[in-house]
Amino acid sequence: MMEENEMEKEKKAGIGGDHYIPYGERTGNESIVYFTRDLSAAGLIRMYEKIKENFTGKVAVKLHTGEQHGPNIIPRPWVKELMEKEIPGAAIVETNTYYEGDRYTTEDHRKTLEVNGWTFAPVDIMDEEGTVMLPVKGGKWFTEMSVGSHQTHYDSMLVLTHFKGHVQGGFGGSNKNIGIGCADGRIGKAMIHTWPGKDQWSIAKEEFMERMTESSKATVDYFGKHIAFINVMRNMSVSCDCEGVNAMPVVTPNVGILASLDILAIDQASVDMVYAMKEEDHHDLVERMESRHGLRQLTYMKEMGMGNDRYVLIDVDNGEKRIDAKEAVAGVKPFGKE
Repeated sequence: MMEENEMEKEKKAGIGGDHYIPYGERTGNESIVYFTRDLSAAGLIRMYEKIKENFTGKVAVKLHTGEQHGPNIIPRPWVKELMEKEIPGAAIVETNTYYEGDRYTTEDHRKTLEVNGWTFAPVDIMDEEGTVMLPVKGGKWFTEMSVGSHQTHYDSMLVLTHFKGHVQGGFGGSNKNIGIGCADGRIGKAMIHTWPGKDQWSIAKEEFMERMTESSKATVDYFGKHIAFINVMRNMSVSCDCEGVNAMPVVTPNVGILASLDILAIDQASVDMVYAMKEEDHHDLVERMESRHGLRQLTYMKEMGMGNDRYVLIDVDNGEKRIDAKEAVAGVKPFGKE
């Protein structure tokens, strides 16, 4: 058994996924993260315009399209306007789920897409016709990850994420969106979630975060500089959109939209904004992150060389001045009272 002083050393090193590391204790370079409080199609388009410079060729929009009638997913009209105005010809991309639900098979998945209104653009279920293995560089759990074979049909990827809690990951940001969302529904997701011969959800806490992050790295490395990230901090239940109408009620205030070319910086900034809220506003979401050891996603992304946990936060609503997370959430109101 690990001695108590060794556990403390791990926490100080950032290994413990239940330990939040304040900004002042982080080291390394800074990346740019853009921020707007404008939760609308216009705000989403404005964020996209800040990070679109490296998109070329055929563009995939990786989106969590949700279970049937899910109440918290990114509004379809926002995505429709973004794609029609800024990325004509792009496709929404998804994979089938590892659990039996509305998106377990391709046939059921397509029915759910129709129910949820994702009918204004092509939707590519990337594992519909099989899988492909992508290399995982520098991983300790994997040397390769199984993803939907259609992922290799694309030249660029916009990772468009509804930031929220997650029952196993603690939080679902850009890392979860592609780490779980690009892994195919049978092989890749099983590699992340399940020890052979054990319960389907037998891998949890730090090991789960590390496996998910290594899967994410496979996709990040595949697209190289042709990948960018947007996190929408709205309707942030502690539940993932995979829980659909059974998601826990939203109690965390809406914040805004973030965009970056750095996957770690955008997820770290999103987490920082949650922690910068008043205790009564962030209690449930912080508890979900820490109880699942979800913060290990951030420290492991840094260890894997996927980005920086220090960043310049640019407020595009106020002359593009530099702000911090506390300033970003200074004006938020309790959920339902906007």
